[in-house]
Amino acid sequence: MSNNDFEHESHDVSAKQIFGLAFPALGVLAAMPLYLLLDTAVVGTLGGFELAALGAATTIQAQVTTQLTFLSYGTTARSSRIFGMGDRRGAIAEGVQATWVALFVGLGILTLMLIGAPTFALWLSGDEALAQEAGHWLRVAAFAVPLILMIMAGNGWLRGIQNTKLPLYFTLAGVIPGAILIPIFVAKFGLVGSAWANLIAEAITASLFLGALIKHHEGSWKPSWTVMKNQLVLGRDLIMRSMSFQVAFLSAAAVAARFGTASLAAHQVLLQLWNFITLVLDSLAIAAQTLTGAALGAGTAKVARRVGNQVIKYSLIFAGGLGLVFVVLHSWIPRIFTQDADVLDAIASPWWIMVAMIILGGIVFAIDGVLLGAADAVFLRNASILAVVVGFLPGVWISYALDAGLTGVWCGLLAFILIRLFAVIWRFKSMKWAR
Repeated sequence: MSNNDFEHESHDVSAKQIFGLAFPALGVLAAMPLYLLLDTAVVGTLGGFELAALGAATTIQAQVTTQLTFLSYGTTARSSRIFGMGDRRGAIAEGVQATWVALFVGLGILTLMLIGAPTFALWLSGDEALAQEAGHWLRVAAFAVPLILMIMAGNGWLRGIQNTKLPLYFTLAGVIPGAILIPIFVAKFGLVGSAWANLIAEAITASLFLGALIKHHEGSWKPSWTVMKNQLVLGRDLIMRSMSFQVAFLSAAAVAARFGTASLAAHQVLLQLWNFITLVLDSLAIAAQTLTGAALGAGTAKVARRVGNQVIKYSLIFAGGLGLVFVVLHSWIPRIFTQDADVLDAIASPWWIMVAMIILGGIVFAIDGVLLGAADAVFLRNASILAVVVGFLPGVWISYALDAGLTGVWCGLLAFILIRLFAVIWRFKSMKWAR
C-alpha cells in the first residue's frame, strides 16, 4: 500500500488493511521460531546434554541480539511516521542509517562473542563440560549476529512503508535451506552443525534485504551521524525495555539450570514454544504499529485509536485459539522435542502457566504494537522494568529459595505478564500516547 492509499483510506481502518499487513508479518515472525523449534527437536535426538547445551547457547545469543530490536521496531516507528507524512523516500532513508547501525554494532558483538563465548556459557550453566559444548556453538553462530541485525533493520523500513510481503519472501528464502541443512549438519558435526545451518540461513536472508535497500533507496549512502543519533535516542529506551525482558529470561534460565539438567532442558522446550507464540501474536502488533505510526504522522489520532481497538479484539480471539490448541495437545507437543522422561515430567506443571500467559499475551502484545507505533518508548521501558523488578525477580528467586522447581520459575514469568497487562491497558485508555 502506498502512502497515498493510506491517506485516502485513513478515515477508516478495515480488517483487510490490518490482516493484509499482519499475515505476511506472521509468516516472517513464525518462520524463525519454527526453525528454532526444528533445531531444538533435531538436537534433542542427540540427548539431554546436547539439548541443555543448546538451551544455554541460544539463551546467550538472544541476550546479544534481542537487545537491538529497536533496529526493527524503532525503525518501523520512525519510517511509518515519515511515510504517513507523504515522504516515501525519507522513510526508506531511515533504513539505510539503521543498516549502518546494525553493521557497526554487529561487528562489535561478533568480536565480544568470539572472545568470551565459553565464559558466558559457564556463567549461565555452572557446568564446565556443558559450557564448552555451548561455547563451540556460540563461536560459529557469532558470525550471524551482524546479519541478524541487518535483517532487523530491513524488516523495520519495509514495514514502515507498509510492505510486509518482501520480508516474508526474504525470510523463507533463508529459512527453508537452513531447515534442510539442520538434520544433515547435526548428523555430521553434532551440536555445532546447527550453528552452521543457522549461519547459512541468516546470510541468505540478509543479502536479500540489502539487495532490496539498494534497489529502492535513491539518496546518499553515507552514514548520517545525526539520523543515527536520533534513532539511538528512541533505541535507548527500547534497548532498556528489551534488557528488562532479557533479565527476566536470563534469570529464568539460570535458576532452571540450578534445578538440574532436566529442568534446563525442559525450560529450553517451553521457552522456544513461548518465543514462537509471542512472535505469532506480534504479527497483529506489527500491523498496529505500522498503521498507528502512519495515522499519527498524518495527524489522525482517532484512526490510531480505532486501529488499537480492532487489533486488541482480533489478537485476543487469536490468542484464545492458540491457548485451546495447547490445552488439547498438552501431552503430545512436548514429545516432539524430547522422549526423556525426566524432561517431560519437568514440563508438565509449567505447561498450564504458559497457557495462561498465551491468553493474557494476546492483549499485552496488541497494545504494545500501538504504543510502539506511537513511539511511546519511555512508558514501555518503565512498565517493563517495573514488571521485572516488582513481579518477575521476586517470584523467580523466591522459587529458587523454596526449591519450587521450574513451576516456580514460570510463576515469576506469569507475574511479569500480569503487571505489563495492567500497565498497557491503562496507558491505552488514557490516550496520552497519541499526544
